Amino acid sequence: MERDDKNGISLFSQTESLLDSDPMEEIFALNLGDFISENLISKDLAEKIGKSENDKKEGLKKQLQELISIYSLKNTLCVLTFDPKEEQAIYRSIANSICQMVEVKNCSIYLSYEFSKNENTENDFILAGSTNEKAIKVFDVDSESIMVECLKTGQIVRKDGIISIPMHSNITIAGVIELELEGSVAKEYINLVQSIADLLGTTMALQKQIDEAEILLDDNNVFTSDLQHIRAELTALIADLCDYQQMFVENLAQSVDTKGHYTVSHSKNTAEVARKICRQLELNEKTTDLIYYAGLLQNIGKISVPEKLFAVNGKLSEEDLAKIKKQSDLGVQLLMNINFLSEVVPYITYKTERFDGKGLPEGLKGQSIPLGSRIIAVADAYCAMTSDRPYRKAMTKEEALKIMKQEIGTRWDGVVIQALENC
Repeated sequence: MERDDKNGISLFSQTESLLDSDPMEEIFALNLGDFISENLISKDLAEKIGKSENDKKEGLKKQLQELISIYSLKNTLCVLTFDPKEEQAIYRSIANSICQMVEVKNCSIYLSYEFSKNENTENDFILAGSTNEKAIKVFDVDSESIMVECLKTGQIVRKDGIISIPMHSNITIAGVIELELEGSVAKEYINLVQSIADLLGTTMALQKQIDEAEILLDDNNVFTSDLQHIRAELTALIADLCDYQQMFVENLAQSVDTKGHYTVSHSKNTAEVARKICRQLELNEKTTDLIYYAGLLQNIGKISVPEKLFAVNGKLSEEDLAKIKKQSDLGVQLLMNINFLSEVVPYITYKTERFDGKGLPEGLKGQSIPLGSRIIAVADAYCAMTSDRPYRKAMTKEEALKIMKQEIGTRWDGVVIQALENC
């Protein structure tokens, strides 16, 4: 093969991105297939290459169709509790959910012209959904505003009781979430909204790529290289989406602890204790991980309950009690909309059951209660007892275990209590 003596490299070597691939794949990726088959190789070999190329193309199309079926808008955007029937309803519901979770006056979500289905210009950001009926409908990126500053810097901007948070993706900024405050807001809540913004931005970018992939799938003359490129774009965005989902859950758990007025990370501590119990019981790694996640997320429903209820030092009204009792159902609804965490739902659903069958929601008894639920219930109670609360000081480990042992067979599984004691 001819070489460039000055650089010591082949003039016709494979491109760097395809060094480990079949040389024939590179030829077709460079769109030289017709020239090669017509001028340099036999008809039989050309037919074999063509068949192989068609098989590869069909394989790529199947992979893309599978990705689209899993990560379409109706699946990936189900991060908060809403009915995804129409775009405007989706974003209005998300804005309402954010207001409820972080307790701000109003929330508005704006999308760039690339991601909004409304007619607008390239300089416009359109209101997609808001809790404020008087929210501005269109922003021009050449104007002066907090949101425009947020778009240009790609950073969170705070000014005059307004916080603008960019909706990032690895491609562009898809939009902005604006919060109108009534007072101060905890940093944990801002982190939560940031994770939602990143999740939404990546979802929008992913849907845009899916739309382009569907166009290619309908093109009978599409090049294999085009299918490979769109597959790479989709898989990169999907990887980002999974990272942002995990970040969202972690920030949600931290926000729950903030709202519940825990002086330490109760959710994190519960999850860690649950994992130690699992290891004492020698459970397999997958089960241990699922129980750990369930421990981290077991109180997620509290995020939709007003923070003031958790600061009350005294008896709550029946209405307030009803709001708190609904938290478990709200948390389950939330988790069911996060695909990779749906397996933890049974553990959370039945963590309020009692070993004697007198618990909720279904009165399950003994071994009929999922083991993960029994472990989380013990870990949750133990961590609550051994942590400072607004109305009492933390118990010692010995004090907490003494109380819990008295309720073996009624509230708790004795095997789980023994494993906790051995941790």
